[in-house]
Amino acid sequence: MSRTMTTVALPRPIPPHRSSSGIVTLTSPIAIETINSQHVSSASPTPVPNKHIPVCPTGPAPVREPNTPPPSPGREDELRRPSLLHPPDKFERLDAGPLSIYKISPANVAAALDYVSRQPLPDPVQVFPWFHGLHPCNHIQQSFFMSRSKAVRQIPSCLRGITVVKADGELSVARLKGAIAPSEFMQSDSDGEFVEVDPKEGFSVRNFQIQAAKTAITSDIVVYGEDAGLVRKVGWEIASAQSKWRRKHDSIPRYNTFICINPFSEFEKKHSEIVAVNSEGRVTGAVIDFFHQERLEMYTMTKATEISYNVWMGPTPEPSGEEEQQYDVLIECSDLGRLNPSALQKIAESPADGTKHPYLDFPSSGSILPPTWSHGEADGILDTCKWLWHISHGTLPPKSDMTDVDGDSNMSDASEATEVEIGSRPRKILIHCADGYTESTMLGIAYFSYSTGRPVPDAWLDLHTMKKRNFFAYPTDVSLLTSIAARLLHESPVCADKSLSEITSLVRKEPRWLASLDGSFPSRILDYMYLGNLGHANNPDLLKAMGINQILSVGETAMWRDGELEAWGTDNVLVVERVQDNGIDPLTKEFEKCLEFIERGRRNGTATLVHCRVGVSRSATICIAEVMRSMDLSFPRAYCFVRARRLNVIIQPHLRFAYELLKWEEMLQARRQGAENAQDATGEGRRELEWAEIAREIALMNRPYAR
Repeated sequence: MSRTMTTVALPRPIPPHRSSSGIVTLTSPIAIETINSQHVSSASPTPVPNKHIPVCPTGPAPVREPNTPPPSPGREDELRRPSLLHPPDKFERLDAGPLSIYKISPANVAAALDYVSRQPLPDPVQVFPWFHGLHPCNHIQQSFFMSRSKAVRQIPSCLRGITVVKADGELSVARLKGAIAPSEFMQSDSDGEFVEVDPKEGFSVRNFQIQAAKTAITSDIVVYGEDAGLVRKVGWEIASAQSKWRRKHDSIPRYNTFICINPFSEFEKKHSEIVAVNSEGRVTGAVIDFFHQERLEMYTMTKATEISYNVWMGPTPEPSGEEEQQYDVLIECSDLGRLNPSALQKIAESPADGTKHPYLDFPSSGSILPPTWSHGEADGILDTCKWLWHISHGTLPPKSDMTDVDGDSNMSDASEATEVEIGSRPRKILIHCADGYTESTMLGIAYFSYSTGRPVPDAWLDLHTMKKRNFFAYPTDVSLLTSIAARLLHESPVCADKSLSEITSLVRKEPRWLASLDGSFPSRILDYMYLGNLGHANNPDLLKAMGINQILSVGETAMWRDGELEAWGTDNVLVVERVQDNGIDPLTKEFEKCLEFIERGRRNGTATLVHCRVGVSRSATICIAEVMRSMDLSFPRAYCFVRARRLNVIIQPHLRFAYELLKWEEMLQARRQGAENAQDATGEGRRELEWAEIAREIALMNRPYAR
């Protein structure tokens, strides 16, 4: 029997944007799978409201043979990535006993970073499972991965990256592209030792927080900063750590340390393309910032739109900004909001004297809980809808239907009170919340039902499909709105000509899909592609109602009733088998087949549901790959695009999937330009960010939700 995946979300306020570069350094590992036992730094940023990290089961331990054999060894110089920093012969050398460091200019730093961004990454089988973290004392992690392959137990010799280190560790100002703090990979209070970042216990295939440190030990390292003495000191400590690491691992290549003691202003004036945060602490935009990019995508997705005459839904506008000035009344939905229809009544009854922007509030979605809600709360919701209608239409209810400011009502049957009085001019209303959908969903659905005369399930569906609003509804909202559905229609001016029996009949005709719904729709990533979980796949009636007529099952199979598959059409279902969320099974070889299936649906004018079990890793990887292909986006931008549109559930492709998507970016670039021109001088064919920085940014974005 199938199991519905329940989504649980916890509300939190959204803070002003801060660059991820200066929020926190990743000095302690946070593994998502073992998160409950880990400590979360108080310096972590406040998370986007209501997002949460679900658990992704890895499936059974692999027992079959590898799908992809380990690569043949070849010659070491063929496996290693070329670099402008190796060999370091052209750079000025400084010696201190057996140690050496090299001086480098800003121009050479910029050139080296540009060059390395154009070099192909090693194949995943050359670097995994080493990137997962294989501490010799972590027998769970070791035995899980080594049962599959022993090819990369040692440090891969094919790696040669560039790690940029800011000597003072203050990354919120004067930060170069990809720069990290010394504390992220160096032991404190030592004369030069790398930290051991591989987790000593627990199991995780999402150790994003250790990638910067693991990459640093397989990179040439560039140290920069305004304090020349501190830059030299950190440089010698790193050179010492590299020397000790070579003695411990005699098979690894020789990596070198470079110091840049030029003023940071030289980077800003001549090499601004690698300046992430300027000397005044401002994000430059020259280097993609994940936090900023996610919020940009969220704003684009939830930009205010008109859901009913003169009533709009969207994110909270900037105070006193141009967008705010467009509205006469702003209603913020939040955890601190309260039912206050009398305030709306006063606005409706007041003359339109040019005064704008009354700021009102309303309870957050999910805050009025069954079975404890009162008749007073139901009355408050209905009265709120009534006064929103009259304010937006510039009317007043008939006197027989007026409610005074103390809440006393002279209600009559709505079918007998069809005439309204003319009030002031129609006014424009914005229903808003921090992210544009979570806290405002309950009021949005309630008013859409009231103002259109649609039953709640139809209003819910049409708000998504016809009005193109992406939103998340709590299961408690579903229960509450279903309970007051008859009253919403009975008191709606649109249904004034309908009898109580007609309205009751409308409400009782619930669609089949409603009973199986946990509150959330599949997430619309593109008009023709949705991302969801196994519960969504097990609800074909919902999918058809949403215009979804294809299903792509990644590693999981939907369980339908007899005859449903035949009615759906077997050609409209594609199952990718034998892919677990275990950090081992590859997905790249499935991309072409999956994306062609999605494209087939687009050509046929229908949408495809892409799902796995939870809808955050395997299926999210496929969706990111399609966004990269169809929208010509880099992996970091496509990741943020899909992450924002998954709404309240955080996508989390594991390390190997994320790395495969970075390789997919290479493949797409090569296809677009032709393999022979993939690394020309036009600026194409380069990665926006390197692997270590991408992993670090993802870890920082997930850290606030780790508890």
